[in-house]
Amino acid sequence: MILVERSAHVAAPVEAVWEVVQRAEQLPAWLAGVRAAEVLSGEGFGRRQLVQAGRGSAHEAEVIAYQEPNLIGWRERAKGAGARAEARTEIYVQLTGDEEEGGTVVRLIVVRWPAGPVKAALLRLGLRRVGADLEDSLARLTDLAAVG
Repeated sequence: MILVERSAHVAAPVEAVWEVVQRAEQLPAWLAGVRAAEVLSGEGFGRRQLVQAGRGSAHEAEVIAYQEPNLIGWRERAKGAGARAEARTEIYVQLTGDEEEGGTVVRLIVVRWPAGPVKAALLRLGLRRVGADLEDSLARLTDLAAVG
C-alpha cells in the first residue's frame, strides 16, 4: 500500500466545498489528471462513475465513503486490456470546518495498491508527482469553491 496526502485551507464554507467535491462531473475542474467523469448509476454511497484520466485510461469507480458534507471517497479499478483486478486506487476528500480562521480545511488522500512489486517500485518513484498533483488539485479546488 502506498499513501499520499495533502491538506489546505479553503476560504469557503464546508457546504460550498462539498457542492464541488461530491459532484462527479466537477472532477475534471479540480482533480489533477482527470479529463472527464460521468455518473454511471446511483447517488451517494455506492454511486458508480467512470473517470477518464488525461493519459487516456479509464477507471470505473464506486463511492465507498459518503458522509455529507464532510467525507467522500471512491475506489477506482483500471478497465480495458491489460488491467489487473488486484490493482486499485482509493481517493478520499475530507472536509472540516475551520472555526479559528473560517472556511474549510480540505484533506486529500490517495491510497494505492499496486499490481505487484514492479508496479509498487514504479509508484514509489512517482510519489513526488502524486504529491504535486494533490497540491495542484487543492489550489484548483480553492479557486472553484471560493467562486462558489
